[in-house]
Amino acid sequence: MLRLKNEEQLAGIRASCRMLSDLFSGLVPLVKPGVTTKELDRFAHDYIVSHGGKPAFLNYDGYPASLCTSPDDVVIHGIPDNSRLEEGSVIGLDCGIDLGGFFSDAAITLPVGRISPEVEKLLRVTRECLERAIAAVKPGARIHDISRAVFSHAVANGYGVVRQYCGHGVGLAPHEDPQIPNYVSPGPNPRLMPGMVLALEPMINLGTGDVKVLADDWTVVTLDHKPSAHYEHTIAILPDWNVEVLTSWNYPA
Repeated sequence: MLRLKNEEQLAGIRASCRMLSDLFSGLVPLVKPGVTTKELDRFAHDYIVSHGGKPAFLNYDGYPASLCTSPDDVVIHGIPDNSRLEEGSVIGLDCGIDLGGFFSDAAITLPVGRISPEVEKLLRVTRECLERAIAAVKPGARIHDISRAVFSHAVANGYGVVRQYCGHGVGLAPHEDPQIPNYVSPGPNPRLMPGMVLALEPMINLGTGDVKVLADDWTVVTLDHKPSAHYEHTIAILPDWNVEVLTSWNYPA
C-alpha cells in the first residue's frame, strides 16, 4: 500500500533526515585506515541515542547493529566487527533513524585513503546513478523511469547492477511500498505522486551484478568478489512537484 505523507508527517520525516545528515557529517571524517567497523557503529549508535532518536536498523528483522558497514565486495548489510579498515579499500555505510516514529535512510560508499582509479570511477558513476534517479522524478513519471535512469547509466559504463535488492518507500516505517528496483523489472510500476517519500539507492558492482548472502544471513557480497558501491538519499515529492532531497552526506574531495 502506498502511503502518501501530509505536511505534518513530512515535517517529522524532515527532522529525522536532518539528524541523519548530521550523523553522516560526523561519521565521514572517521573513515580512515586502522578504524574498526565496530567503532563506526558505536559512534552512530551513541550519536542517534544522545540526540533523542532510535537506530532504525538495530534489531530490525534481527539485524544486530545500528550501522551497516560494507567493505569492498560487500554490497549491503555488512555487520560491524573488530576488523580494521585498510588503506586502498572502500567502505559502504548505511544508516536509518527513527525519530518519534518518523524514519530516514541514507547510504554512502567512502574511500579508505587512496584508492585505485578503477574503483574511484565506480564510486563516481554510482553517485551519478543516484543523481539521475533523482532527476527522473517528474510529473507523469513512473517507478520504472527511475529504474531505467540508474540501469542505463551503470551499464553504459560497463558495470553490473544488483537486482535482488532495491530502493523503497520510507518515512512512517523503515521500508514501505513501492519497491524501486535499479533495473526495469516485470514488477509493479506505479505512477509517481506528490506525497511520496522514497529511498533511492543504486547498488552497482565493478563486475557481475550477481550476489550471494553469507552464512550470517545478512552480509550480501558480489559473486565474483569485485568491489561494489552503494549510495542512497531519502527524497520527498512535494505538492508542486519539486523534489526535495531530505538527506545529505559530505563526500570527501
